[in-house]
Amino acid sequence: MPLQFIKEGLSTEGTMGKMVVTILSAVADAERERILERTNEGRIDAMAKGIKFGRKRSIDRTRLIQLHNDGMGATDIANKLEIGRSTVYKIINEEIGTKNK
Repeated sequence: MPLQFIKEGLSTEGTMGKMVVTILSAVADAERERILERTNEGRIDAMAKGIKFGRKRSIDRTRLIQLHNDGMGATDIANKLEIGRSTVYKIINEEIGTKNK
């Protein structure tokens, strides 16, 4: 079903209509690219100013590592801290893995 812009005298019908749609699509694509560029520029500026992105950590990593060092297994740590076992392994690898390098 063709669209008609009465005030501007434009229609999406026929060859000229296809051209109108193509031009509007190109303008929309260009605007979207510019929005992404501005967003990335803002993100880079924020990072340069020291702003951190993402959610704040909610798990006491020090306590988790202490429980691990005390010999508690990953399943018991996960149950005690009410987190997933995979999260326990991830934090252990991040905290202990970086200290061994």
